[in-house]
Amino acid sequence: MENKVLVNLIVPSLEASYNVYLPISKRVGNVIFLLVKAINELGISYEFDNSLGLFNRNTGEMYNPNDLIFEANIRNGAEIVLL
Repeated sequence: MENKVLVNLIVPSLEASYNVYLPISKRVGNVIFLLVKAINELGISYEFDNSLGLFNRNTGEMYNPNDLIFEANIRNGAEIVLL
């Protein structure tokens, strides 16, 4: 899976975490939308909101929604938080 990175996605409002592959060529903002869609497909009601963001769990840094996943320096094994 050369075009994807495996990350641990933490969703505090659901008290859940998921291991997911993120495509490195997608923008962070698009990935947020896709993550919310995937959570809903699991049968869990989770609303998409423009205020949602992805954060680095260790540093608290918010990833720029306009950056590509690769540009945001999200790598295999990263722990990211969806808030």
